[in-house]
Amino acid sequence: MIRFIENYSLLPHNTFRVKANAKYFFEFTELEEIEIFLQSNKTWKDENIMMLGEGSNILFIKDYNGLVIHPNIRGVQLVKEDRQNMWMEVGAGENWDEFVQYCVDTELGGIENLSFIPGAVGAAPVQNIGAYGQEVANVVTKVKGYDLYNQRFVEYSNEECQFSYRNSTFKSKLKNQFIILSVVFRLEKFPEFNLNYKKLEQKVTEHGEINLQNIRQAVINIRTEKLPDVNAIGSAGSFFKNLVVDVATAENIETEYKEMPNFKADEGKVKLAAGWLIEKAGWKGFREGDLGVHEKQALVIVNFGNATGIEIYNLSEKIKKSVFKKFGVELEREVNCV
Repeated sequence: MIRFIENYSLLPHNTFRVKANAKYFFEFTELEEIEIFLQSNKTWKDENIMMLGEGSNILFIKDYNGLVIHPNIRGVQLVKEDRQNMWMEVGAGENWDEFVQYCVDTELGGIENLSFIPGAVGAAPVQNIGAYGQEVANVVTKVKGYDLYNQRFVEYSNEECQFSYRNSTFKSKLKNQFIILSVVFRLEKFPEFNLNYKKLEQKVTEHGEINLQNIRQAVINIRTEKLPDVNAIGSAGSFFKNLVVDVATAENIETEYKEMPNFKADEGKVKLAAGWLIEKAGWKGFREGDLGVHEKQALVIVNFGNATGIEIYNLSEKIKKSVFKKFGVELEREVNCV
């Protein structure tokens, strides 16, 4: 099914629930429809182009003066199996958490720690989503899609995706040039559970046996305790990335704030908890009209009603400046501002 609409409201396609329109909106549900559309609309190259899934990691600052492409490819199928693993190909339009639930229900491990993350499957490799010691990069073996500018179907291996912390080639080099249509995941029949995060381990043991179902439920409980439900309050989850800094920078901050949480990263690097820095800068629980910072997690900016995209962006700028003034480090947005 093809849908092509002019002056289309993007309100249903962003979890921040900000009002914005797209000049053009194109949705398709079958692989061949992307080629049909491009061949019949010769002027598409003259437009700004953006790929959009469920809009769970995006902030529209204003109307989008261009073409929004929404690949709504569905389906989950087994493509390969051996004694240890099963390879599942999943359409880009499938809901991520529903796929996690499917894997847990069928006793396939590898993404259970990524439960309750909003968004579509196609967005998972773009952002290299991660939580509680798991990253989607660890299980993605192939990303299939369509190269807009060479007008051909292409497959990328895990290595070619150039995954890094909350990043990939689809978010950088190939941004808005490549339409993800499906993702192939390698999942474990005999999973090794990742309970390196103490709070997660504690929550799991409260449920009893350590298994996929209890890990998923523990993750959901933790997330619902500290994060707003995007179906009830507008947000995009964590607005900022955790910071990776050199050891000297971390030690300099730690001389004054000995309680500062930090974690080992790559050699010579330390990861700082951005939420803690924002909280210490005084922003946790901030509210002004319909705009605010979540009372339980300072990483999350929320829209309580009718806050605009530019108001949310301006608040994020104020937070960045205050954290830099207090700690001398610069926050980086995780959310894509358009």
